[in-house]
Amino acid sequence: MKKYAIIVAGGTGQRMKSAVPKQFLLLQGKPILYHTLLQFKKADAEIELILVLPQNQFSTWQGLCQEHPEILQDCPHQLVEGGKTRFHSSQQGIQAILENQQALVAIHDGVRPLVSITCIQQAYQHAQKHGNAVLAVSSKDSVRQWDNAENVYLPLDRNHIKLIQTPQIFEVSILKKAFQQEYQDFFTDDASVVELMGIDIQLVEGNYSNIKITTPEDLLIAEALTQNA
Repeated sequence: MKKYAIIVAGGTGQRMKSAVPKQFLLLQGKPILYHTLLQFKKADAEIELILVLPQNQFSTWQGLCQEHPEILQDCPHQLVEGGKTRFHSSQQGIQAILENQQALVAIHDGVRPLVSITCIQQAYQHAQKHGNAVLAVSSKDSVRQWDNAENVYLPLDRNHIKLIQTPQIFEVSILKKAFQQEYQDFFTDDASVVELMGIDIQLVEGNYSNIKITTPEDLLIAEALTQNA
């Protein structure tokens, strides 16, 4: 079955306290986005890559591709203009796919460059059998949730808590139908969009190093993890 990966990156660098959008910052001397794209090509060289960026970041990315020619050599991709929210950016990426049947589409955060190759491969395999696959890990921390009635944070059983990651993989026909829905504020990820149609979400095991790089501390952790890889 044909495979796609939509890499969505729309950060501005505010939480990173950087004038450079976080997806363009260097990790081991190369842009974070390069590492993210490369993981999918390492998982399966036949995966077609679609990179979704704000239009005003196209020139920056094209400049980085010239500065680092290995980006286009190792990770050829289609560049697509993003939208005003994550939902709309995913929607734009999905609309760039011409197939309507018999294709699997992964949607992945551009600033998660450390997703394991094995996790990507297993997620595609699971999605092919069950229609979708969403990476998740168990919570290592104790978790509490605010209760308005009691006016207090109440403990939750962390054995029943899953922390959701990306990629999130779906059949292309399901995604195209799901993203015809009107945007809702509770669409926190792509799975929540699909779930609104009544489709059960399949969770598969992620990896704890698959962090989303949003702060300077995250970048330091990613540097340490890639040095030890």
